[in-house]
Amino acid sequence: MGETTDKLTELAKRRGFFLQSSGAYGGVAGFYTFGPHGATLKQNIENAWRERFALEEGHQEVDAPTVMPEDVFEASGHLDGFDDMLIECGDCGATHRADHLIEDNTDIEDAEALPLDEVESLVAEHDIVCPDCGASLASRSVEDFNLMFKTNIGPGSSDPGYLRPETAQGIFVEFPLLKEYARGQLPFGVTQVGRAYRNEISPRKSIIRVREFTQAELELFIDPEEDSPDINSVADETLSLYPVTEQNKEDGQVINRTVREAIDEGIIESPWIAYYLGISKQWYQSIGVDMDRFRFRQHLSGERAHYAADCWDAEAYATGDWIELSGFAYRGDYDLRKHDEYSNEEFTIFKQYDEPITVERPTVDPDMSALGPEFGGDAAAIADELERLTEDNPTVFETADDSVTVDIDDVTYDVPLEHVNYSIEEQTESGEHILPHVIEPSFGVDRIIYTVLEHAYREDTVDDEQRSYLALDPQVAPTTVGVFPLMTQDGLDEVASDVAEELRRSGLSVAYDESGAIGRRYRRQDEIGTPFCVTVDYQTLDDDTVTIRERDTTEQVRAPLDDLSTILSNLRDGELRFSEIVNE
Repeated sequence: MGETTDKLTELAKRRGFFLQSSGAYGGVAGFYTFGPHGATLKQNIENAWRERFALEEGHQEVDAPTVMPEDVFEASGHLDGFDDMLIECGDCGATHRADHLIEDNTDIEDAEALPLDEVESLVAEHDIVCPDCGASLASRSVEDFNLMFKTNIGPGSSDPGYLRPETAQGIFVEFPLLKEYARGQLPFGVTQVGRAYRNEISPRKSIIRVREFTQAELELFIDPEEDSPDINSVADETLSLYPVTEQNKEDGQVINRTVREAIDEGIIESPWIAYYLGISKQWYQSIGVDMDRFRFRQHLSGERAHYAADCWDAEAYATGDWIELSGFAYRGDYDLRKHDEYSNEEFTIFKQYDEPITVERPTVDPDMSALGPEFGGDAAAIADELERLTEDNPTVFETADDSVTVDIDDVTYDVPLEHVNYSIEEQTESGEHILPHVIEPSFGVDRIIYTVLEHAYREDTVDDEQRSYLALDPQVAPTTVGVFPLMTQDGLDEVASDVAEELRRSGLSVAYDESGAIGRRYRRQDEIGTPFCVTVDYQTLDDDTVTIRERDTTEQVRAPLDDLSTILSNLRDGELRFSEIVNE
């Protein structure tokens, strides 16, 4: 994975960013604990996401359970279509993702998009061996493996459930009430930040591919015929795009287009997707992702999720490879339509017409006095099926001779037309029920955390001493300011302690450190990404000023104690640059 990755993983564990869980018991692959600094960094990134994608966009947030009943995932398609390619070694029994083995051992990219039989042939053609024991995998079959964790809800096994593989379903199943909260007005968006679970075949690359992770997702419900985004705020934002057309070329390249150009040229089909690519690029840049190592890649047809009509990924170069940070999918009406079919609730929304319209509608008025004696207990179900046929296939009534055929629970009934009372009636309608379409930006928080850390990792020399530090953006850094007394005597430590408390009360994240030489204390804060350090020295006792040191340049400037919290807050929030203080 590279020297930087190894150094970062070691730093992350040593300094409390992230570590493999249950280490006392040998650790568990695919599960990580965020330490004190990592948990705070994670929270800061999540809050920055909420600020941009929920508050600024005017959307609401929900918090749904992580365990859901089996029926939800039968409706959503996850039971049948949420699979990875599994290959098992015949010698040692180790299991691996077959597409990853192909990508690791050949020049083929995105093997996930290939069909199973082609992947199996490639394993044999390239004589790929088991990474664990070295045995050949050429004769082994490649199979689909469902990634969901199964459990039982309550005692026994009569009520199966699953840990959710995405937070999205927790939003979709509540749509009948969510639309009421939105007063039935489209478009409206619902966000959620929470845990999701996927039983990965071969978790790897620390927190990049894990079995439990955090997603930040937005589900935007729109009327596809009327709703469009106002792209003016991002129209001139330049995107680095890797569309399918370029991926299919031998010498395909990333192309640069503004949001408006990408829409006008048809590179991005949906203006909504283009809009969210624009604001997400701005957001990624604001939290410290290096734009020279960032792109948007369009999904190939074979790798799109079962629900997606089109999908683009935000990708960053980290761990020596391009990794997906977030996906932007046009889900159409797939999710709401499936839950509408499988559940007992209405997942449509009423769309009011500007003016009432008169239409001709086929109707039936089943004669229950005749159907009851003839069909007994099935009469009511037959009447319901006749009603359904008027909506789905009214021509059966118009072409029938003497009877209409309906199927109820695999039993066929011939219903005499004289008992159906079919007719065409004029009706005045003020609106119609429609299934909204869904635009989904979905962010993998853990991968974003790793990328931010790797892109922030720096090494340099300060005072003839090698230094490693994290150039984290102040808005996401776990600690905003370190406060030190120059020495623990003559009251310097008491003043420094009071300064630290005052800064905490002003809402800043503060680390107080009086241990060791001042240079060592600076290095400790540099290594965890603390952007500023304040030192209380003897001059402080004379004129109530302190030094503020900036992490990246190591420059220092004196500032009055009375202005300190305001200065540091403005530096953290990006309202003031350190160079502006230096040049005063």
